[in-house]
Amino acid sequence: MRFHIKHIIFFLFVNSLLSQVQEEINPPSNIKSIIFKGPTDDQFPIVQLGDAIYLDFDDITASEQDFYYKIIHCNYDWTPSDLLKSQYLRGIDDIRIIDYENSYNTLQPYSNYKLTIPNENTGLKVSGNYMLEVYDSNYELQFSRRFLVYQNLVTVGSTVKRSRDFEFLNEKQVVQLNINYSDFQLINPLKEVKITILQNYYWPTSISNIKPQFTIGNQLVYKYDKETSFFGGNEYLNFDTKDLRAPTVAISSIEVSDLYHHYLFTDIFRDNRPYTYFPDINGDFAINTSQGEDTSREAEYSKVHFSLPYQEKIGLDEVFVFGKFNNFALDEENKMVYNPDNGLLEVAIKMKQGFYNYKYVIKDDDANIDLNSVSGNFHFTENNYLILVYYRDIGALYDSLIGIGTTNSRNISN
Repeated sequence: MRFHIKHIIFFLFVNSLLSQVQEEINPPSNIKSIIFKGPTDDQFPIVQLGDAIYLDFDDITASEQDFYYKIIHCNYDWTPSDLLKSQYLRGIDDIRIIDYENSYNTLQPYSNYKLTIPNENTGLKVSGNYMLEVYDSNYELQFSRRFLVYQNLVTVGSTVKRSRDFEFLNEKQVVQLNINYSDFQLINPLKEVKITILQNYYWPTSISNIKPQFTIGNQLVYKYDKETSFFGGNEYLNFDTKDLRAPTVAISSIEVSDLYHHYLFTDIFRDNRPYTYFPDINGDFAINTSQGEDTSREAEYSKVHFSLPYQEKIGLDEVFVFGKFNNFALDEENKMVYNPDNGLLEVAIKMKQGFYNYKYVIKDDDANIDLNSVSGNFHFTENNYLILVYYRDIGALYDSLIGIGTTNSRNISN
């Protein structure tokens, strides 16, 4: 009897592991400047089946370590799918990343690694959600990143509306959409189709599990207000360090010691100020240098110094510098520290040369993250929205991604 109980417990344990939601893991401090994208400049890898995705990252130990990659296929909710690896991979994974070079003529030495999928060893057979994992030679997970592979089997129309909720009239944006499946057979769309809506490619605020309100012919219609609404936030702040020696609008001074140090002008709280439009790239970053041609190997790392006045409403909560540059992670490296000598919250972050978007966010004792207390919420804010349409046939083992749609709040209407 005891033998059977042990096996049952082991089975339940393994099953629970297999059903866990796959979260992105952020790297240790030596791994920096992770770029993971498709054919466009947006650092969000969403590609049609057969197209290439690109990974680029630095190891600032410059020790030419061995790194390996694995690929996991997931359902729409990011739990691992029931597909065997041979059913979603063409070839094999768990392969060493062999394309790497050391930095050239930089104060901060580093090794730069590149990976393209598909390659001669690995290809993808089906659409859906995927997780890319990168391991070191000790088979310890260094980081993981989500990516999406889709097929154009349905078309998605979408628009952004101003909220009708009087409480959030000037703060929220509402995404309304329809899915046209005239060229794709659906038997029971209410059960077979699922959607996810992303604002600026940020997964923690994504909206899922929304059913269509009604159907018109071959269209699924989603004209919700509250259910598909997002806080507008504000435009991101930015700075540019592609020229190491030239102060810009955002950089107040530059010093050189062990590395270049770029001191940004002290930022302000924008929550109680009128909305002002200025172009941003919705939290993203782009590596660039005017001191060389090969940005992967010749771009320098510098210490970028951020500062923000302390306000009583922050209390003992923690404040972080927030952006795609570290995959929106909140860790010790980008946590601000109060300086009693000048009354400012400060932090210095080692960042590769380029153009960066950032803002400030607050985390309380219960790990709740307030994205917009410092920057404010405005319905005018320019935000990009991505709609993902998933399909699972009766008896199928996975959720395929059969269509995508995009819209922007630049043309928001009432």
